Amino acid sequence: MPQSDPYPHYIEFRHVYKTFDHPILVDSNFNVDPGETVAIIGRSGVGKSVTLGHIMGFLKPDSGRVIVAHEDITDFDENELRRIRRKVTMVFQSGALFDSLTVAENVLFSLELREDYDEKNKEDVVNGLLQMVDIAAARDAYPSDLSTGYKRAVAIARALAAQPQCILYDEPTTMVDPIMSDHLGDLMLRLKKQLKLTSVVVTHDLDLMYKVADRVVFLYDGGVIYFGPVSELHKAEHPHIKEFLELDRVVRV
Repeated sequence: MPQSDPYPHYIEFRHVYKTFDHPILVDSNFNVDPGETVAIIGRSGVGKSVTLGHIMGFLKPDSGRVIVAHEDITDFDENELRRIRRKVTMVFQSGALFDSLTVAENVLFSLELREDYDEKNKEDVVNGLLQMVDIAAARDAYPSDLSTGYKRAVAIARALAAQPQCILYDEPTTMVDPIMSDHLGDLMLRLKKQLKLTSVVVTHDLDLMYKVADRVVFLYDGGVIYFGPVSELHKAEHPHIKEFLELDRVVRV
């Protein structure tokens, strides 16, 4: 991006405020650079999923500006947001898969509107994506046949079919066993390295954060109390961060 570009970061929150029945985001400021993975952590109800909703344009800030894909999307209408969502996709915690479609058909769904692929290309892409996320053996299974972890892997494959520049992950390892959690983390790291994807990961899983994230946003009472390298988080002086990290250590023991 040219140095004079007003939006050099791929994603940026500039003094974002959002209130529902109480303040959810209070003067929220952070950014995500192209090819970077940023984790958003904090206790339940601090605004992590609300932050993702603003990035996707599902929510509008009460004040402040939201930059996505190097564009200020704060005042975009739905048509403009659809254009942005072709670049930025989200892997929902539920997976949001179609129960009546097989794994392969779920992934194919993202390709149906692509005019630059013929049927043979689409089949090749689906097979390639299923291999990439290590679920090729489940191509003919239905979502009801799959574990939560496998559903998340299918959702990631479907998201990749749209060839996005950026993926948002909403609690990708919640309700997943430790082995599958580790596998999903390895997959996210591989996608980052191979495809140079920009990503934002909302998570309670500090193992995942340490594995995949370059920087971390720590939310507390609606505000950002830490934004910086993951490797420096343990040096943060805020008492809530110290308590959060100590509790995680106790749980591990």
